[in-house]
Amino acid sequence: MDFYDVIIFSAIMGLSIYGSYPVVLKKDLKEILSKALIAVAVGIMIFLLADVFSDASQILYNGSLYGYGSSPVPDAIFSLSLITGFFMLYIVENRSKSGLTKHRLSFLIALGIGLQNLTEGLVFGSLSAEIGLAGIALVVLIGFIIQNVTEGFPIGSPFIGNTEGKGFFVLAMFLVGGIPTILGGAIGFFYNSRTFDLVFDGLAIGAIFYIIFPMLKGLLSSMTFNSKRVIYAGLFIGFMVGFLVNLI
Repeated sequence: MDFYDVIIFSAIMGLSIYGSYPVVLKKDLKEILSKALIAVAVGIMIFLLADVFSDASQILYNGSLYGYGSSPVPDAIFSLSLITGFFMLYIVENRSKSGLTKHRLSFLIALGIGLQNLTEGLVFGSLSAEIGLAGIALVVLIGFIIQNVTEGFPIGSPFIGNTEGKGFFVLAMFLVGGIPTILGGAIGFFYNSRTFDLVFDGLAIGAIFYIIFPMLKGLLSSMTFNSKRVIYAGLFIGFMVGFLVNLI
């Protein structure tokens, strides 16, 4: 598979995030259904955090100590990248005196997911350069496409149930989340390394870790006795959706 094929398939992967757009922008949702969808979005983000760390752990835990040992250099690279990803979003959020508006939260979520999608693109580009679109590379392509469809929910979650006039903004944020997949595919086709993966895994984890807090805060602050079970169920379903999609 040549470079242009990788770009095309990476674009399909990245832009598949728009598959969730009709649901996210659905009007006239009942309040309880809106909370359920937002809870599912948070559950997906929690899974993404665990999923990216599972990739990084394969590099960090190299088995030097009863299967769990690690090396100082990868540890330092990962730690610095995680800190950078976390405080990068902290700086972006706190540059505005208006605080964390829904638009700003959506942007931060899109940045976090974009960093995570960059690592996916790197994996796909590297595999495609080595073995072409066959075997594991084809499985990765299909799996990432399905997973990316679910990633639109977290980005659009601040506007679920109140989407009037937000359509173009959400479209733009989906682009922020999806385009890095194409960039990662292009880079991964020519170059990739375990250190490179570790850097972007750390950035993605730091960013996702940061945005989970305001998402949970907004969800739980509006939780009533009647909506408690719906929210808890939505969180669990979101995590399981991410898990089941990742099995493909």
